[in-house]
Amino acid sequence: MIDGLDAVVFDFDGLLVDTETSIFELTAAALAVMGHDLTVPQWATVIGRGEDESWAALCRALGAVPDRTEFEARYNAQDRSWRDQLPLVPGVVALLDALGQAGVPCGVASSSPAAWVEGHLSRLGIRDRFGTVATRDRVGGRAKPAPDSYLLACADLGADPARSVAIEDSGPGIAAALAAGMAVVAVPSHITAHTDLSAAHHTVADLTQVTVADLRSIVAGSPNDGRP
Repeated sequence: MIDGLDAVVFDFDGLLVDTETSIFELTAAALAVMGHDLTVPQWATVIGRGEDESWAALCRALGAVPDRTEFEARYNAQDRSWRDQLPLVPGVVALLDALGQAGVPCGVASSSPAAWVEGHLSRLGIRDRFGTVATRDRVGGRAKPAPDSYLLACADLGADPARSVAIEDSGPGIAAALAAGMAVVAVPSHITAHTDLSAAHHTVADLTQVTVADLRSIVAGSPNDGRP
């Protein structure tokens, strides 16, 4: 903890690693064969949720209900070797270095399963930077916008949510962090830039623009700002 900043908790998909672009491309390709067109703005309304919630959101975005079994078969039949090649987004390592030097513990809160998140963090050599990885399978499947993963991450780190910051790229993730009582920094991806992220306390273009001083000041100024 430094000057009132207990912890920083990061989302994973789209924030630390741009998994969302590749997933969109595979999803769009599978749906196209089934006669459905999927645009980036439509996909932006889907991400940041748990598996079943994402499917329901996808159906709403399409205005149709594709056969889920057929979709999953077509999706899974495509080459997914990209999963082992995706890099960290710019600014991740520098920010983790700065937080580590400042003595601020870090965690991850994700609606994805542990095998997915832990696998990427280990592959990229940054798993040891995080004191906890709170995934949906650790909170009984309760995905964002439920606050459970953020509450678990803070509990694991011994942090007060009111003195901690979540860094997010999606509306459901922002809602989850706010419901947990945390301050929130939004970092829109090229996909989530199509959605409303204005509920966050602060927005930056990318992680290279986030400093420890910024996070400390956001925590200090977050109470009574009119957000839920």
